[in-house]
Amino acid sequence: MVFRLMDGITKYVFRQVGTVMFFITLCLTLAIWLTQSLRFVDLIVNRGLPVVEFLYLSMLLLPRFLVVVLPVALFASVLFTYNRLTMDSELIVCRAVGFSQAALARPAVLLAGLVMLVLYGMNLYFLPASYAAFKDLQWAIRNEYSNILLQEGAFNEVAPNVVVYVRHREGDGDLRGIMVHDMRRADAPVTLMAETGALIRTEAGPRVMLVNGNRQVVDRGTKRVSLLYFDRYTVEINAERAQVENRWHEPRERFLGALFFPDDSPADRRYRLQIIAEGHNRLSSPLLALAFTMVAVAALLHGDFNRRGQSARILIACVVVIALQAAAMGLVSLGARSTSAHLAMYLLPIVTVAVSLWVMVHRRRRPAAPAAAVAAE
Repeated sequence: MVFRLMDGITKYVFRQVGTVMFFITLCLTLAIWLTQSLRFVDLIVNRGLPVVEFLYLSMLLLPRFLVVVLPVALFASVLFTYNRLTMDSELIVCRAVGFSQAALARPAVLLAGLVMLVLYGMNLYFLPASYAAFKDLQWAIRNEYSNILLQEGAFNEVAPNVVVYVRHREGDGDLRGIMVHDMRRADAPVTLMAETGALIRTEAGPRVMLVNGNRQVVDRGTKRVSLLYFDRYTVEINAERAQVENRWHEPRERFLGALFFPDDSPADRRYRLQIIAEGHNRLSSPLLALAFTMVAVAALLHGDFNRRGQSARILIACVVVIALQAAAMGLVSLGARSTSAHLAMYLLPIVTVAVSLWVMVHRRRRPAAPAAAVAAE
């Protein structure tokens, strides 16, 4: 609908900026996603996490990356596109036929508005929903996925005073060459060895099922060893499992209502300012997309065309955006300690947009050449 209401030049510039932004966003997101997902490769290589679970765990982090990447990609695409249009004299022709500063900036501002809507959708729903699912799955992997606790060729302490050794683990979860040493009874430690087996999960907790093995019990008092051969034997581990629903939810996992109205739990009282600051950050950070866009537009539309290029303007715009991003991060950190920074989180992008508008509207022009010089030419 918005695209239909644009004129030809606006559509053309909008399409150019949007295409560049898409590729920049894709490249930056993939680069960040690959570097961050490498942290979970150990879960596949050494702990047997299924590849599907690994991919799902990594994909849950994408909204977290996008809320950072989108404003930067938008700023870079506006800088690149408007600089190219200027160097190709396309913007000069547009000005010559009567396009105003506002008309030239309209495509970038419209795209910034769409990006802001996407960012609000990310911040208000997709980010907390995906990050909560990520933390729940990560918590379950660390506390409930018993099968990834067993590493091949290592002595795995699956519970206090219970050690399991596995020579080889099959792809379907079957275990080969198992030894279990149970020292929960200090006066009669038990050692079990089996040819095959599996680690299964039940409502009562994880258990090790052994097939074709023997059970050795040492009586510390008599120093005698009793040996029992079995076809099938089950060892109850009874590991203490943390409940996902009982864990404390980080601010990034919470929806907006839970951020502005924290619970009365000890942890929420302790981190109350940090939780509320995250709520203000969710509402104010999308405004940075518009602020970054206005900085780029004001830098490139301010002043007349320069055949030497616009490197100085681009450099100034980059420095301003880096300073804005650093200030925004600093205000979030300050807001976790003092409520005085909450209002500044909104004022920072709003003031930046206002200043950029003033710079763009009051376009600096080159002084006209003296009449005598023109006549001499």
